[in-house]
Amino acid sequence: MVLKTISAANATALDKDLMGVGAYSLDQLMELAGLSVSQAVYKVHPPSKGTKVLVACGPGNNGGDGLVAARHLWHYGYKPTICYPKQSKNEIYQRLAIQLKHLQVPFVDDFASALKDTDHVVDAIFGFSFSGEVREPFPSMIEAMEKTDVTVTSIDAPSSWNIESGPPESGSGSSFQPTALVSLTAPKPLVKFLKGRHFIGGRFLPPSVAEKYDLDIPPYSGIDQIVEVDKSGQKL
Repeated sequence: MVLKTISAANATALDKDLMGVGAYSLDQLMELAGLSVSQAVYKVHPPSKGTKVLVACGPGNNGGDGLVAARHLWHYGYKPTICYPKQSKNEIYQRLAIQLKHLQVPFVDDFASALKDTDHVVDAIFGFSFSGEVREPFPSMIEAMEKTDVTVTSIDAPSSWNIESGPPESGSGSSFQPTALVSLTAPKPLVKFLKGRHFIGGRFLPPSVAEKYDLDIPPYSGIDQIVEVDKSGQKL
């Protein structure tokens, strides 16, 4: 089976369909996405390998997914720390941040220093809608993830990568290869450049929407919200 991918434009349209005919709200989708990411982290970096997890959040939906994942990870017994330098004023994101603060999850500004004292990183900076120039403080955060020996799980796209063409030819992220990637709803074309583990997450895609975008719904097992696949898209 050839792994079917979805373009950035179609992924945007699919999200609109989920929130339109699918009747999902944005915070519902974010909750399900973050839950998927938390399960992938548990498989890639179980608590026995260390419980400190640094979550790097961007200003958009990808960052929101990271905040949700951090909350679930706390309930699994991890000790998350959040680096969220460009916090959104949107009420949904603010509520997600408040939920973490009620759990006494620390928020830090110095990503490089926090990276020296963590066991795993969640890259929730930029997702499939990213385009254009990466502006500070995010280039330095991406470069730090690029150079670290700490394992990294990226959400939907390794930050700085182009959805179609993968890592940039030069600059921040040009040699960034996360330990694992969680493709939400469906893989994006960039997965052909990925060398690490690959999970598909987001167990909420109605068959009618999957058919519209010519996507296969992965063979999820039991209560799992993720499926690990190989380069050809076969379940591992």
